[in-house]
Amino acid sequence: MTGMKSENATVKALQKSNVSRYIQLASLFRQRIETGEWDVGDKIPTVKELADQCGVATMTIRQSLDILEKEGLIERYRAKGTFVVEQPKRDLWCEVKTDWTGLLIARDNAVIEILGDELGAQLPRHDGDIGNAAPAYRHLKRRHSRDDQAFLLADVYVDERICDLIPEENYTKVTAMRLVADLPGQTVVNANQIVTIGAADLETASQLNISIGDPVARVQRTVVNQNGDIIMLANGIYRGDMMKIEVKLR
Repeated sequence: MTGMKSENATVKALQKSNVSRYIQLASLFRQRIETGEWDVGDKIPTVKELADQCGVATMTIRQSLDILEKEGLIERYRAKGTFVVEQPKRDLWCEVKTDWTGLLIARDNAVIEILGDELGAQLPRHDGDIGNAAPAYRHLKRRHSRDDQAFLLADVYVDERICDLIPEENYTKVTAMRLVADLPGQTVVNANQIVTIGAADLETASQLNISIGDPVARVQRTVVNQNGDIIMLANGIYRGDMMKIEVKLR
């Protein structure tokens, strides 16, 4: 009886979301592997059994399993079935710090690639109201990777009036917060971070090599100087499966 209730709950959950069924199911099956419900070496249920459990067509199940197979998590054998061969990698997680000092530290072995660089940009619409916009910003679009796996896309806006104070090589070496920390004549009097959870759109999915609709964390970081000016704003998008947030409560 408990199994039947679980299956019904799965069907209802799939029906409520606008995300494609096969993407939702790929996430569900990936989670089963992560938690050990489907352990390495286990033979998973047949396509027909999974289709019956989830209330979808067998083609939808095959599409979801295609994703897991491409990720190297399962292997299919003719006449033998489908087996779990690997756990999802978690050593690529990026811990999002919640304190000023932590946000100045670059991630181990991270590579920062500049995808776009524009002068004269205006500050985009953003959350919060902690400072005044500068006349113009240098806008850099950066992609952070580790072991050839992209985990973060970031749009970084730096007040053009302070750009000459920042060594050019820093734009491909340090975190957004580090870019404007400890600059001569600049005192950081306010800084905040806002994290929201969302889903990957087409561009994000393409740049981070994930599926449309996969979970992502959107992180906005804002830095204000002694004059009340926003000298840096960074909008980052992290892969949901490669990041974690840890907050020390005591």
